[in-house]
Amino acid sequence: MGELLDALTTALKAGLGFQAIFFALLAIGINVQFGYTGLLQFGQIAFAMLGAFGIAVSVTQWGLPFWLGVVIGLVAAIVLALLLGLPTLRLRADYLAIATIAAAEGLRLLFRSVDSTPVTGGTRGLAAFNGGFIRLAPWETSRRYNILGTTWSGSELWVALVGWTLVALFCLLIWALMRAPWGRVVRSIREDEDAVRALGKNVYVYKMQALVLGGVIGAVGGMVYAVGTGSAIPDQYQNANTFLAYAALILGGAARVLGPVIGSMLLLFIIQFADTLLRTLISNGIIPEGLLTATDVAQIRFVLVGLGLILLMVFRPQGIFGDRREVMLDAR
Repeated sequence: MGELLDALTTALKAGLGFQAIFFALLAIGINVQFGYTGLLQFGQIAFAMLGAFGIAVSVTQWGLPFWLGVVIGLVAAIVLALLLGLPTLRLRADYLAIATIAAAEGLRLLFRSVDSTPVTGGTRGLAAFNGGFIRLAPWETSRRYNILGTTWSGSELWVALVGWTLVALFCLLIWALMRAPWGRVVRSIREDEDAVRALGKNVYVYKMQALVLGGVIGAVGGMVYAVGTGSAIPDQYQNANTFLAYAALILGGAARVLGPVIGSMLLLFIIQFADTLLRTLISNGIIPEGLLTATDVAQIRFVLVGLGLILLMVFRPQGIFGDRREVMLDAR
């Protein structure tokens, strides 16, 4: 019973920590692009990486203030969105999907290359750039705090508070946009962009705006992750994270304001709970070493998540909060 309680508290902290915030922001950005506008975009992690390295490079390599690094990261994300959208958004969904996934992997390889080491730190990345942000905490960051049975350091609590505040602000922004004329237009583009074009709307501009907005939100997610870990390493930003963000979006429900947020919290909770519980069962001999080893747990937990998503798609494809009509779309 004690082991189960420990697994639950560890999973609860994961569902509320900076990693959940990271995936929530990635998924919110994807929700704008895919859920509301119908853009099939597979390079969200590239925007997160630019946000993270915008801060890391600015502070550690160029000696600039932390907040100027935030601006640089956001500008870099906007530039990337424009570079990806200009040649592809007039074409079919396939081209945007191919361009974004290739750009994300290409940027990761570029940032970890030997030639980029003087700027990005190469495979080792950059560290010690979040001190200015942590010192803004209104409480003592070296203390430990107990909340809902979980233990947090002062710095973890500060990152989580700021991160969830950003998630709430972006949710309010999306809620307002989707009830404004802009939101009605992008929803219509998802359903039938030819009809929207026939009504005199510039479909290309609206799709570009959605791509840029989603990319900026993803960049903020990358910043939260970098500040939470205290490091920016290129290999932390692999394409698998984009697909986990899609999983969170599907779990919570596409085209719903709170869908990606709840989905991210549940996804991180489930992954961490499965990891902690399986390791505990193995260490106590309940699961024989011959059947499953501790080194296999990292892979098995994602298998379990995959099986859960398969069942979800069979019995409730719209997700927890979604509407079945929202997932019956033709991505553009």
